[in-house]
Amino acid sequence: MDETRWAGLPTITSVAELEGFGRPDPVPRDKVEDVLDAVHSEWIAVSPMIFVATAGSDGRCDVSPKGDPPGFVKVLDERTLAIPERAGNKRFDGYHNLIGNPHVGLIFIVPGRAETLRVNGAARLVTDGPFFDAMTVRGHRPRLALLVDVEEVFFHCPKALVRSALWHPERWRPDGVRPYAEIARALWRKGEPLEEIAARQTPEAIDRELYPHDPAP
Repeated sequence: MDETRWAGLPTITSVAELEGFGRPDPVPRDKVEDVLDAVHSEWIAVSPMIFVATAGSDGRCDVSPKGDPPGFVKVLDERTLAIPERAGNKRFDGYHNLIGNPHVGLIFIVPGRAETLRVNGAARLVTDGPFFDAMTVRGHRPRLALLVDVEEVFFHCPKALVRSALWHPERWRPDGVRPYAEIARALWRKGEPLEEIAARQTPEAIDRELYPHDPAP
């Protein structure tokens, strides 16, 4: 961190200072479980979107969204989750982090619900297993899966999603940002024709890439 930027701002530097702003009540403080209960499994079974947070051995962090049909994350037992890897840009930012630091944090989203489910644990990448067939979608069997050993699991309160009005379409502002093709040309596809970039972003083009039927070996 460049400590010369915005120098002079009052900064929290100790746990004691932080706790001066408040401490959790016993009920939310102690609600963390170390195994998956039936109610956790029910939530995971209807969640079509999760966020996976990792940090490398050098401390650099990444948060990656993962989405698939509801229930794509498989509960293998009360302490283990399996998350399939789908076709993407092959950057594998979070997976690079996991090679040096296995700790992972997950947030499970259920559309229309303001609560979220949080899971923390240790993860590893596996290339096969008896659960891979169950993760096949539209003929695509994943080549990789993230196996997560659950260490902490708890439901997060709904305040953030209520404040954001996330599930209220009348509050959305999609017209307030440029189309994705224009963003790509401005930042990392400079000089490419806008029409060609946009053609790769149509729903039909994206759908063709979601579940390739003949993934490369």
